[in-house]
Amino acid sequence: MKSPGRFTSGLVLLISSFAAFAQSELVVKVKPANNALKANVEGYIGSLGDRDEAALLRFKRGAQEQALKASQALGYYQPIIEAEVSPGDPPRLVLSIDPGEPVHLRNVNVRVEGPAASLKAFQIPASDDLKPGAVLNQGNYEQAKRLILNRALRYGFFNGKFIKHELLVDPKGGFADINLVYESGPRYVLGKVSFAGDAPFDQILLQRMVPFKPDTPYDSELIAELNQNLQSSGYFEVVRVDAAPSTAVGQVIPVDVDLQTRKPRTMTLGLGYSTDTGPRGKASWTRHWDNPRGDSYGFESEISQPKQNVGAWYDIPLDPPLTDKLRLAAGYQYEEIANTDTLSKLLTVGPEWHSKLDNGWTRIVSLKWQREEYRLGDDDGLSTLLMPGVSYSVLRSDNRIDPSHGYSINTDVRVAKEGLMSDTNLLHGDIKFKALTTLWDKHRFLGRIQFGGSATNGYKSIPPSLRFFAGGDQSVRGYDYQSLSPRNSEGDRIGGRYMLAGSLEYQYQFAEKWRWATFVDQGNAFNTLDFPSLKTGVGVGIRWISPVGPIRLDLAHALDDDGGVRLHFSMGPEL
Repeated sequence: MKSPGRFTSGLVLLISSFAAFAQSELVVKVKPANNALKANVEGYIGSLGDRDEAALLRFKRGAQEQALKASQALGYYQPIIEAEVSPGDPPRLVLSIDPGEPVHLRNVNVRVEGPAASLKAFQIPASDDLKPGAVLNQGNYEQAKRLILNRALRYGFFNGKFIKHELLVDPKGGFADINLVYESGPRYVLGKVSFAGDAPFDQILLQRMVPFKPDTPYDSELIAELNQNLQSSGYFEVVRVDAAPSTAVGQVIPVDVDLQTRKPRTMTLGLGYSTDTGPRGKASWTRHWDNPRGDSYGFESEISQPKQNVGAWYDIPLDPPLTDKLRLAAGYQYEEIANTDTLSKLLTVGPEWHSKLDNGWTRIVSLKWQREEYRLGDDDGLSTLLMPGVSYSVLRSDNRIDPSHGYSINTDVRVAKEGLMSDTNLLHGDIKFKALTTLWDKHRFLGRIQFGGSATNGYKSIPPSLRFFAGGDQSVRGYDYQSLSPRNSEGDRIGGRYMLAGSLEYQYQFAEKWRWATFVDQGNAFNTLDFPSLKTGVGVGIRWISPVGPIRLDLAHALDDDGGVRLHFSMGPEL
């Protein structure tokens, strides 16, 4: 018989608890409408909490004072502010504001004096908000002060100070004067960089990673770049860079770096799949540093049904060591091309000089000797070539993994001279260009074009690795991998002198990590440039944006030859 009583009491307590936590409501009305002023008043007053009607009546005067300060911050010094409390559940505090005429700037003096005045990067950008006649906004005044102070800290004017910082307001006159003068004082400089800790490397190697010389004017970006250089070198697990102004001697700041070396060896194993090659396995082993000069070496291999390869390399860092290196490389590759019509057993060895140019391009100059045993249909052969070559590449994008805008260019040219450790004369090159743009956040347009060609007086002796094939995930979808190729008299695909492939793709993002796509691809490999016959594939697909880049699943229909629909699966960045 007591249970209903206990239930009723519990219900009353529950209702009381909800009532206690009901938030009082703030209503701000500005007439004429002024969204900036309304938002500023709401921001100044903040949440009313769970005040009841009586508490709101006591808070009403304080709310009017806060609203006045919020109005003055935006230049309204003579507003009419009325406040009333409306009972209800929850109760409401209503502020009605007539802002009146704003205060305008009359005289504006914002300048920097001292050595910083001649530094281009320190110049105060022109702003219509701080010009005579503009409505006073105290936030713009404070922002100008912060901008000057932040630049002083970045560029090493650690003794600087404001000798004048005045905001004079005449509410009745309706004007305000700004007088903001910063005296920079001398600019500090960066001293010698000293390395300590567990770093068994030559000082010459470490100093090559320093992006500045002693007595360079201080710039915090240089300190950040030094830290980034050391982190990205691959040598260190922990990097600490200390360049505190408090340690300066005569305005020279010593730079102290503490390093902890990473473990010297790593090994990776991986599995993958694409419709071009089917399942594949990868393995690599790397010795990240071998001696005080910072040399490194390793090997890598990849195994799939049509292709198996293994390679080894030895890197010698140059100057600058992060981008320039001499690589000694060797590799062996066994590949079945065009569904076993062609077979290649390729051995390569030779040096590569990698360098990053000032314009952002990467250049690789190489000298490769290759020996290739091959089968082209029913013909067997053995090719030996010594080929100097050069390749250039560049990638410009707003995101490495999933860019919305950008482009990439890759070019490669190699030559061989008959009699100079080569069986034939050959000029071989290819170029690939990709571009991506996004409109209205969700509409993406991706284009790709690739062209390759060779010139030789002995084409029959050119091995498969230097012939061209088209078709597949990264070429012309709708056709099997490397299935587009000239054929011999027996119908075997033997590769061509030239290759042209292109693609246009539209993507629409329908969810945060998902896009659908539609595309048209064209291309072929051929032996003459006279009106080449291009094969066309069209299709639709879906994209999932994974942490390693888009995973692509496409259904493509070949419009030429036997036609048919093929499934294509691939993954990785689109540029």
